[in-house]
Amino acid sequence: MKWINGHHELKKLKLFFLVAGLVVAISAIKVFVHWMQFEFVTLSTLLTSAIGGAIFIIGFLLSGVLSDYKESERLPADIRVALEAIHDDAVCFAEKCPDFKVGPLRIILGNILIVLQRGLGHEGAHKDLRPAILEIDKLTPMVAQMDVLGMPANFIVRLRGQQDQLRRCVFRIYHIQSMQFVPSVYILVKTLVAAIVLLLLFLETEGSPGTALIFGFISYMFVYALYLIETLEQPFRKDHDSLDDVSLFLLREFGDKLDGCKDENLANRPVAGP
Repeated sequence: MKWINGHHELKKLKLFFLVAGLVVAISAIKVFVHWMQFEFVTLSTLLTSAIGGAIFIIGFLLSGVLSDYKESERLPADIRVALEAIHDDAVCFAEKCPDFKVGPLRIILGNILIVLQRGLGHEGAHKDLRPAILEIDKLTPMVAQMDVLGMPANFIVRLRGQQDQLRRCVFRIYHIQSMQFVPSVYILVKTLVAAIVLLLLFLETEGSPGTALIFGFISYMFVYALYLIETLEQPFRKDHDSLDDVSLFLLREFGDKLDGCKDENLANRPVAGP
């Protein structure tokens, strides 16, 4: 799959190629079973009812997982808005109050982005966000310092509200990444898919191309749904080289903005005379 990761357009088909390979392998086993005459399951209404029930349960599980995924797509934007608001208010206050230095605040904001992305990567098993929470807590002394230096009360309330929004978003990501939607239903879906594929393997067929296509289509549908659920259960899957995870490009752009502010400050720093 490494050659797929090197092409942006092919990344969209990564899961398709994976599932298609499994379906081809299952179809080869089906051909072997038919050739050896191991088929003993006859087509009946019970089998079709089982397939229909499995589709219903998979649809129920997908609806629950997709709701969390849709919510996850909004969280990076909410985090970016909170970070921008905290940074802009601090910069405006630093212009009016030279005693307040915005540099330490920028370091904290940058560290929040670093530990957040690290916790959502392989290093943090895609769910270790406790360091990000600790970094957000470091904003409290900074807000208290601005309060002591004379920042208006309404701005202090706004800053604390943005800090709470950061906590809310990170805690929500932490919960979504750590918890599995109805684990018992997920186990049921896995066993149903395995049972239906086994039943189809030993289903009595004519061995014609038409029956082979139907078998491949049904197997593809169930196996793909199983992999899709597993992929969507953790919307933030950084370092997986996948286009199915929620993008953090908004946070990376804010990190670039902070780096630009640091470079600008260094450029504007007066040079000591000889």
